[in-house]
Amino acid sequence: MHDQADTRNLSVGAWTKRCYFAGRALMDERLRPFDLGSTQWYVLWYLVTNGPSVQRDLGRALELERATLSGIIATLVRKDLVAQTADGGDQRQRLLTLTATGEALWRRLPDLSFIHDAAFGEINEADLATTIRVLKSATERLQTLLRKD
Repeated sequence: MHDQADTRNLSVGAWTKRCYFAGRALMDERLRPFDLGSTQWYVLWYLVTNGPSVQRDLGRALELERATLSGIIATLVRKDLVAQTADGGDQRQRLLTLTATGEALWRRLPDLSFIHDAAFGEINEADLATTIRVLKSATERLQTLLRKD
């Protein structure tokens, strides 16, 4: 029987996935008292960082499928954290804006940068740069292959 605790032979992809899930679990744990999930947090972060945005552009920026984003936005609208209105230029598009309630919640949320610091804080900058370069290149090659199909 395979020993699940034996992680010596995991691939770079498996380690990337494990790291992502560990960071996301920690993020979700810290956001739970605020009735917020990590993907909802990313939508709020995007709106705080970039200002009002067209829903389609937000989906592309966060690489979320349309159906997934629609559900997240519906939840944030129901919680009165985000307002969704018709975009002036194209009535089919929805403009997303952080509400006053959303802004107030954002100010109360914990600073999650500790997750990055805990994971990568003591790792050599050159090693991090190499890791980023390798993962970025691999991602681009896979996305190119996906577009060819």
